[in-house]
Amino acid sequence: MRQSFYLFALKYRGGQKDDEKAVFANSMFNHHDFPKAETSFDKVSLYIEELADPNMPATVFDEIWEYYIEDSK
Repeated sequence: MRQSFYLFALKYRGGQKDDEKAVFANSMFNHHDFPKAETSFDKVSLYIEELADPNMPATVFDEIWEYYIEDSK
């Protein structure tokens, strides 16, 4: 079974303050209602779009998602 997107993205936490992926992961970690068990693009993407957190832009999500898919192969 594939790990959740949340668990995958956590590896970017703690990076440089100017690293968009690190900012995204830190913000994601601080949102306690983030769908932590999801592996579905649609469900995670919908959450991010509805949340509209400026520290979690869809463009960065898409970039991390691509790495997530590659890592799952």
